[in-house]
Amino acid sequence: MGEPGVSLRVKVKLFGHFRDAYGEAEAEFDLHDTARVREAWTQLCLRSKALAASKGARLIALNMDYATEDAPLADGDVLAFFPPVSGG
Repeated sequence: MGEPGVSLRVKVKLFGHFRDAYGEAEAEFDLHDTARVREAWTQLCLRSKALAASKGARLIALNMDYATEDAPLADGDVLAFFPPVSGG
């Protein structure tokens, strides 16, 4: 993946109302080799109007570690998006 413009493949897992809005629990797709987490979310939203319409915060895990929208992606990464958990 050393050449600019070469794509990388990521797997995305969705939880809670994100899964419901998307209609599936997982997705896989290719992104540009300089992609960041936010671009994976954008791809999901382009595929699902219901997901794009979902508002509110989301938690992100990248390869089972918490991550931010700015985190860079690498080929084979696994992302997870889930709504914040609250309780009493």
